[in-house]
Amino acid sequence: MPCSLGVIGLGQMAQAILLPLLQRGQFSADEVFAVVAHEESVHKVIEKFPKGLRVVACHHQEALEVWDAPIQLLGVKPQQLNQVEVKLKQLNKKSSQSKRLLISLLAGVTLTRLAKVFPDFACVRAIPNAPALVEKGLTGLAWDQGVTKDQKQLAFQIFDPISEVIQLTEEQMDPFLALTSSGPAYVAVIIEALADGAVAAGLPRTMSYELACKTLAGSVSLLQQKTLHPGELKDMVASPGGTTIAALRYLEQAGVRSALIETVVAAAERSRGMLL
Repeated sequence: MPCSLGVIGLGQMAQAILLPLLQRGQFSADEVFAVVAHEESVHKVIEKFPKGLRVVACHHQEALEVWDAPIQLLGVKPQQLNQVEVKLKQLNKKSSQSKRLLISLLAGVTLTRLAKVFPDFACVRAIPNAPALVEKGLTGLAWDQGVTKDQKQLAFQIFDPISEVIQLTEEQMDPFLALTSSGPAYVAVIIEALADGAVAAGLPRTMSYELACKTLAGSVSLLQQKTLHPGELKDMVASPGGTTIAALRYLEQAGVRSALIETVVAAAERSRGMLL
């Protein structure tokens, strides 16, 4: 069976994208050809997927065959893009009239840069986040002018099993990344800090982590299901002269609100400055 989907770089996020596609039958395992960085990764990856998936290390000559697929999922690290460009130039293939689809997961790599590296492809930037690993993710998509309506629809279908998919402009991709892709790390720090506080106040460590996670998840559900503004939830909980308003006063004195704002801005600025 001819290869329908090429995957260059099959890390955790690319695996999270690919596995539901196979499970739902959008692609069969023998339609997918994946390239990984190291030989030792080949068997580790194959064990996680249905039989028939073809996986090779990038140093093999046959790895170049991945570019024959009409759809490419690019999941390497941003700093490996130049290596991919060198490999692709080895093909010396003539461009076809209709551009094939390339979906890039690379943070900070613009559509302009992608178009230069992959002139024979219609390029889509995709920014999924870590909750996609449990099919609770958010994915932002932006594309260049050469992407057809059918290719846009296909890009949505690829990410739909694992996330809510949001169409963005190129300019919106960096702040989207700073909030949603980097965001789980911020949340993890907040949960860890809250749990540490509970331990300091006298609760067991395991219980503290569990309660912090459940409190955060429950608060998010309340906000969403009751369509509350965050300020409304804060005011619901903070009664006059009570424990919550005392705690909120301390948060303001410590500059937590400002720190979180600057955290997202810093991540967005870093994304803009990674690769042009």
